[in-house]
Amino acid sequence: MLIAELLRAKGSDVVTVRPDTGVAELLTLLARHNIGAVVVLEGGRIAGIASERDVVRRLEEHGAELLERPVRDIMTTNVITCRTSDTDDALTVLMTENRVRHVPVLSAGELIGIVSIGDVVKSRIRQLELDRQQLEAYITQG
Repeated sequence: MLIAELLRAKGSDVVTVRPDTGVAELLTLLARHNIGAVVVLEGGRIAGIASERDVVRRLEEHGAELLERPVRDIMTTNVITCRTSDTDDALTVLMTENRVRHVPVLSAGELIGIVSIGDVVKSRIRQLELDRQQLEAYITQG
């Protein structure tokens, strides 16, 4: 399945923040939107991605003071992205090789969505269910 199709099914809303957004506000957004990561934009361009994992990993270093720091202090700056023309198979490989769970989707260099490992798994399960139904129909009608 193409990433474009996956985005059509799940939607293309992307929660974004600026690098100077506080970590406490980041956590509020993650909870409010029930998501695991946000894209960090600066000047309309992707500056990073900030996830729950980024927060947890920095908590040991900084303790509760981390909540008062800006997202730029914890975000991942080497952002792996994909295109709408990529397949979910290719994205699975990309996520596995880079050990990431959230990948922003670009079209003509513009951010148009984000795909999580959960989105890919749901898509695969949907496809397997369709395949199963088609096989059952073929067997029972055949």
